[in-house]
Amino acid sequence: MVYSLTYRRPPHVDSARASINGSEKTRSIDEGSINSRGSSVFAGIPDALSFDKIINGGTCPPCTVRDFMNYLIYIEHAAENLQFFLWYRDFAKRFSELPPNERALAPVWTAEQAEADAQVPQGPKQPVSAETAAVFKGTDFAAPTANVVEVKPNPFSTPPKTPNADGESEAPSERAWSDNGSTLHSHTNKSFHSKAAGAFEGADVKWQPFTIQPFREEVSRIIAIYIADGAPRQLNLSSKERAKLLHALANTTHPSAFAKVVHTVEWSLRHQAHPNFIRWTICNGNRPRVIFARGLGVAGILGGIIAAVLITLSNAGRGYRVLSAIGFMIGVATLIAAWKGMCVVLHGMHHRHLRPWELFAEDDDRSSFDIGKGSFDTMGSTNSYEDEPWIAKYEKRNLIRKVFDREVWIQEPALRQIQDTIFLQALGGALIITAISVGIFCAFPKGNFY
Repeated sequence: MVYSLTYRRPPHVDSARASINGSEKTRSIDEGSINSRGSSVFAGIPDALSFDKIINGGTCPPCTVRDFMNYLIYIEHAAENLQFFLWYRDFAKRFSELPPNERALAPVWTAEQAEADAQVPQGPKQPVSAETAAVFKGTDFAAPTANVVEVKPNPFSTPPKTPNADGESEAPSERAWSDNGSTLHSHTNKSFHSKAAGAFEGADVKWQPFTIQPFREEVSRIIAIYIADGAPRQLNLSSKERAKLLHALANTTHPSAFAKVVHTVEWSLRHQAHPNFIRWTICNGNRPRVIFARGLGVAGILGGIIAAVLITLSNAGRGYRVLSAIGFMIGVATLIAAWKGMCVVLHGMHHRHLRPWELFAEDDDRSSFDIGKGSFDTMGSTNSYEDEPWIAKYEKRNLIRKVFDREVWIQEPALRQIQDTIFLQALGGALIITAISVGIFCAFPKGNFY
């Protein structure tokens, strides 16, 4: 069986499903509504390594969602898609769990409503008088300034929930937001609020800075981090897509307002990032080790050629020329496997090299899954990693040490099965090439030179 990644026409993926609550019709998005219908859209990727399996935590290292995130950060440089997608899943789930009276404050955003509102002229912007600006100066309702400095949250602080005047906790929408450790200081809230207001103003969208809709503060932060132009984790959206999204968010905080953008982000993750991640994960050695394996493969082939030439030029019988098949077989198989990023020595033990960012990480950081820290922090800063300490440490390692870096056992059985298939393909290709090469040398007469 030939292992390949062949593209098929992707199935339709619903971004939202309708649910009826009494006499009110709402749309909620949960984990089961965003899926690939139980099968992979790429032939060659087993269901055990499908996108949904990875996202839902049904895989083992090195194919977990944390490994997927690390790949997007350090290799593909597009982690914002997965970060936004994970936030949206959690956001839609929390929204569906709100009481009916809170959900009623944020109506469903439909395509028909978007087209109807888009035809309404926005009208000229009303200038703000100096007296009005002075009154709102220093408050959440102050006009956004051109230069807003982002205040990065402390990832180690989890502020307690703020009780109301009666000593009770806040509303369910605000309570879920605080439990995620994202309720920051007031000056940070103003920064996010100002950036969100600037994004609405840049898209020429009317927006009220105060609302009783649930999750309005959280949505404002998402706009400032993922949607606004120049945001630290700005999604790759066209100006038209961004304007439509901001227009929807100016009217409601319902998850359906994100439907179009989530569909674009999910398509990119499913049909581009996920297959590339599986191909990259198949490689069990780092780049120096793979180059070293390719060199060994070329050396084995050259050794087979030299042996065949020497035996042909001698007065030995033709049968001795078959001994050159050993060099051909080992060299060609090693070269084919290395060309696909695999080292046959590591594969024999079902081992893989630790990635550079794993070499210098704590054991707890490699094995744990904490959605509130590091790259899984939805409200974190940029995904830049140039200042991470492992980069300088890895660059100081000499080439020999990199070739023989630390190894770890591959826990995911589906990945081991794929690597076994590639190894068998390499052996099959080596057998064919070896038979042809040895047959050519056996066809020559004796040289009788020695």
